[in-house]
Amino acid sequence: MDGARGDERGTTERVLTLLGLLRQRQVWTGPELADRLRVTSRTVRRDVERLRALGYPVLAGRGVGGGYRLGPGQDLPPLLLDDEEAIATAVSLLAGAGGAVAGDTALRALTKLDRVLPTRLRHEVRALSGSVEFFGGGRTPVDSEVLMTLARACRDEVEAGVDYPSGSGVRRRRVEPYRLVASDRRWYLLAYDLDRDDWRSFRVDRMTEASARTWRFRPRAAPDAAAYVQEGVASRVYPHRASFLVHASADTVRAQIPASAAVVRPRGSGLCEVLSGAGSLDFVLMHVLLLGHDFEVLDPPELASRCRVLAERLLSAGARSSPC
Repeated sequence: MDGARGDERGTTERVLTLLGLLRQRQVWTGPELADRLRVTSRTVRRDVERLRALGYPVLAGRGVGGGYRLGPGQDLPPLLLDDEEAIATAVSLLAGAGGAVAGDTALRALTKLDRVLPTRLRHEVRALSGSVEFFGGGRTPVDSEVLMTLARACRDEVEAGVDYPSGSGVRRRRVEPYRLVASDRRWYLLAYDLDRDDWRSFRVDRMTEASARTWRFRPRAAPDAAAYVQEGVASRVYPHRASFLVHASADTVRAQIPASAAVVRPRGSGLCEVLSGAGSLDFVLMHVLLLGHDFEVLDPPELASRCRVLAERLLSAGARSSPC
């Protein structure tokens, strides 16, 4: 037994030495590595396969200028995480990617993690990343297990079940999950609600007991995930909605309005459409007025007459005010 352990330890040390050599130079020939390690070329080939099994992308080329070299990931340290820890790290990075400040950093870290993950896990991270879209950056904490379960269900195109609050209490919802979307405050799931036979967006922070089934579904023609969720957050959830043609560029107006408060769409040179909602149309109207740009009411038509009423009230207030 001691001899077997010694052989195993010697092999491990040799493989780590091989990894160190590959990181020192861009290309090594087989005979050069065999000479440095004091083994045969056949042993070098076996040790290279051991590194590949650990997830290191060792590339081999033949002919003049050929040899062994490390592919992408050569400047990163070994990944000392088990499978569950690696996936949990990816989920945490995804949650961080929703932050307004650290989002770009988290996405870069997620990309680096993907480069050094073993092949058996790499598709998991890519699936998690590919199942997420953004407008703004998420801030409200969510259960990472729920987030991971939903991301996997989006990837695998399988039905999911979640407990979700409604007016009559918490109910079990059966959905076909499509995309996870991060707003400037929260995470949402765009899914097809099987009980209501329509598309719905759900707040992930309100979900509990998320589970994915093995029942696969055929993807439906879906709306743009980020646009659908943003429009729902900014307008569909309110009893009153309005749209305006604003005489300013979309970039200018987006810098003035949070993504969760209104949808801003370009409408030609120096123009944009603003869609928003609120408890009252007067509230929406005053918000657009305070942007400081000329604008026109597109919808609803009765809001134009409301503009005239408020304008007359303001003129009357101005006329009655005594000069300073």
